[in-house]
Amino acid sequence: MKKIECISVFDMLKIGVGPSSSHTLGPWRAGQRWIAELKKKDTFDLVETIKVDLYGSLSLTGKGHATDIASILGLCGYDPVTMDLSMLENLIASIQEEKKILFNRELEIDFDPKTQVVFNRKFLDFHPNGIKFSAKLKNGKKTSSCFYSIGGGFVVKKERKNAKKKIENFEQFPFPIEKATELLAYCNAEGKKISEIVLENEKSLRTETQIDKGLRDVWQVMLESMFTGCHTEGILPGGLKVQRRAFDMHQRLIGDVEYNSPQQWLEGIRNTEVKFRQILKWVSCYALSVNEVNASLGRVVTAPTNGSAGTVPAVLMYYMTIENHDANFEHVKQFLLVAGEIGSLFKKGATISAAMGGCQAEIGVSSAMAAGALTELLGGTPEQVLMASEIAMEHHLGLTCDPIAGLVQIPCIERNAMGAIKAINAAEIALETDATKAKVPLDKVIETMWDTAKDMHAKYKETSEGGLAVKVSLSDC
Repeated sequence: MKKIECISVFDMLKIGVGPSSSHTLGPWRAGQRWIAELKKKDTFDLVETIKVDLYGSLSLTGKGHATDIASILGLCGYDPVTMDLSMLENLIASIQEEKKILFNRELEIDFDPKTQVVFNRKFLDFHPNGIKFSAKLKNGKKTSSCFYSIGGGFVVKKERKNAKKKIENFEQFPFPIEKATELLAYCNAEGKKISEIVLENEKSLRTETQIDKGLRDVWQVMLESMFTGCHTEGILPGGLKVQRRAFDMHQRLIGDVEYNSPQQWLEGIRNTEVKFRQILKWVSCYALSVNEVNASLGRVVTAPTNGSAGTVPAVLMYYMTIENHDANFEHVKQFLLVAGEIGSLFKKGATISAAMGGCQAEIGVSSAMAAGALTELLGGTPEQVLMASEIAMEHHLGLTCDPIAGLVQIPCIERNAMGAIKAINAAEIALETDATKAKVPLDKVIETMWDTAKDMHAKYKETSEGGLAVKVSLSDC
């Protein structure tokens, strides 16, 4: 039997810190993994000096994505899921001023970020997002380890000769899925919805109680990021002087009403009568709010990346506040299970890394995830779910990644709103179609996306060397 990599919904929907899953969360996780390696080799306590080398896309847009800061936080031993982000600014300022780092919060060593975090324009062969940690030990020896941030917070090492053996040792889902056709075949054979097939796979890794808790945590972070973004005004950091728009948009939508908590806010919106034009504004507001939080080094959920973190929660919030005022956690669970599975199909068949595939790999995939998930909640068949995902991606094919000044702000924040609107539209079109007669299968769109990614010029893939990134500069702003 062919071995298929098991990608969990929790791999696709990770709680982390912005602004980028591949440029912030990935390097942060890489730092944590390097510490684990040193501990395993019993060399951690021997570390005397540390150097961090960033390569390719991690270097070219690293400043704008806080890659240097994320790497340092990983070396400090903090976790992006649990760290108190209110201490972040003072911690980094202290390290820069005192030129010392408390390695894994255990070992104080000299560390000057200006000289010991190096931005190399060189691209490594294995992946555009390379990061190498090096250390000089007290016994005079040296050690180093190289990691690659491949999108969505996933971090890998370069494949070696034993990689095949490792793949063969993967746990197998009861319903191993590599392509959309396989997923559909399981649904038809078992008489189940896509979410039910995905749940059975998840139950092979965790108890249902653990699954529910994990998904509740994911939804809570999504809700909190929307609430925070809608209640925070001012200018985004980074030098572009981008005005937060979710605050003003939200104020105009709710008027004089005040809400003290995310849950109270959710219930309040549900009781508001909304017209079509307001629906567009609400969905846009939800998406903008998340990505403004993300751009401010706030906590969000990769869906499938930080740069595209606003699309999926915006569409889920649309369902809960516009389509179904009685929606509960079971609906949230169903939505997230489907969204995670659609995302995993793109990761297996193409990429979710903008450095590899441009923005089609981020906003395109997030829109496809949201479209498919919404379609199932609205009563769509598995065929219609896959059609909605196909439609959403089809109309993002070729989308470039050209962040101005390397910041996940322009055009990234607005693209989340556009991706959310397209997802809703794709779902409605699919629901009105006999999807058993679909002309373009989802698998073919995934293959086309990957072909497009490989053909796309490197300057349009998260390097800030093409598109809007060269037409508009910091000085223009």
